[in-house]
Amino acid sequence: MFATNSFFINYSTTENMVKLTPNLNPRGWDEMFSKDGVRESYRQVLQTLEGLNLESLNKKHSLASDIFMNQGITFTVYSDEDQGIERIFPFDIIPRILTKNEWNEVETGITQRLRALNLFLEDIYNEQLIVKEGIIPAALITTCPHYLPEVHGIKVPHDIHVHIAGIDLIRGEKGEFYVLEDNLRCPSGVSYMLENREITKRIFPEMFTANNVSMVVNYPMILHNILVSLSPRNISKPNVVLMTPGVYNSAYYEHTFLARQMGIPLVEGRDLVVNNGKVYMKTTSGLQQVDVIYRRLDDEYLDPLVFRPDSALGVPGLISAYKLGTVALVNAVGNGVADDKAVYAYVPDMIKYYLNEEPILKNVPTYQMENLEEREFVFADMGNMVIKETNGSGGYGMVMGNKASEKELEDAKIAIVKNPRNFIAQPIIQLSTVPCFIDGELKLRHVDLRPYALCGPNGVQIVPGGLTRVALTEGSLVVNSSQGGGSKDTWVMK
Repeated sequence: MFATNSFFINYSTTENMVKLTPNLNPRGWDEMFSKDGVRESYRQVLQTLEGLNLESLNKKHSLASDIFMNQGITFTVYSDEDQGIERIFPFDIIPRILTKNEWNEVETGITQRLRALNLFLEDIYNEQLIVKEGIIPAALITTCPHYLPEVHGIKVPHDIHVHIAGIDLIRGEKGEFYVLEDNLRCPSGVSYMLENREITKRIFPEMFTANNVSMVVNYPMILHNILVSLSPRNISKPNVVLMTPGVYNSAYYEHTFLARQMGIPLVEGRDLVVNNGKVYMKTTSGLQQVDVIYRRLDDEYLDPLVFRPDSALGVPGLISAYKLGTVALVNAVGNGVADDKAVYAYVPDMIKYYLNEEPILKNVPTYQMENLEEREFVFADMGNMVIKETNGSGGYGMVMGNKASEKELEDAKIAIVKNPRNFIAQPIIQLSTVPCFIDGELKLRHVDLRPYALCGPNGVQIVPGGLTRVALTEGSLVVNSSQGGGSKDTWVMK
């Protein structure tokens, strides 16, 4: 028997069977157990696990790993020198479960948030009323590197800027949901959500059937329908393409997966050309006009005539066609101003301003390093803070105060003082925990949740599930795939 911070895991010495019993003094929120025992949503899963021996769990884990390997389900970890550029995406076989009521809160909260963020982007690239009325400081917008004056005033289809969003959620000590980040540019990971589900159905077919789990398989169809609805041309079969930076991009597997699932061409910038204000795809039968581009390319690489002149990944003249309205880009250009981590702190104010509603989902308390009083407060309590770059991603450049050395904390302070606009601080929140099967043992690991929301002319649609990301290192709160994190299948009960 060995103890975790919220339950004990026992192995029968005679039959090598798994037995889980709760610890009545949990630290933080455990998804499977409460102080009263196993949560009802996990009861059948727990019964299945306790009916298996370690050999069976190891076989299921090996089968899942083999499937990922054979299908080439990979992700790039740039610091992972030993395994090269690509490695298999780590998958934990034990699902994470949300009840119907929990999901309703998540769904309504994200829908509300995206309505406000779309209104903010439409406003900030047009009249900027939220700035003029003093809700958000003008300097915060103008100093954001992802605010792009080049696209000011562009009319986007149906006034929708965020068509695809990945909203990162965590749970506090009492199980309450917090929004950790809004990913509104090129959110990744949805292919892993879909693949995780298929693998879970293969390795636990009886357990999956016994539980009333909502489906996620219709995500590509919903996305494709939205892409088609954005076509500038009123034709029955618009030409929709997925634009990738190429095989060396960290999420290239996902690009190929989504293009295949939606039945649309996967193209690179060199496959497209702009002629007379319209975008065309080069084909063996000649040029074909493109109506909608689901681009997985960052803004600055899209058009060397407007943004980075050294970009060989984009299409010269693309932004001109975008301004003319002959092609739709998904997501819209310039969304990065809305997922800047300093602007994030103002999303609750956006909800109140644009919707006249109270936020359903909370923000994590966020301290602006440009504010001297808040900076001094953070500096006095660095050990309990996480420092983030306002426009960083993938967990890079993040300093966890409780794990950092004295030198790392001092270096962080120096960097903040030198460029305070580039940083925010947040109190360290203990992410919720879920049992994971790691190295032949059941162990607790911290998780977050990234649901994927799709916005089209008919509103916001969110498939009931998401990517549960797992911090595989014991005690770690860093779940990012790019930092070596893994994932789980996410079950939403009907």
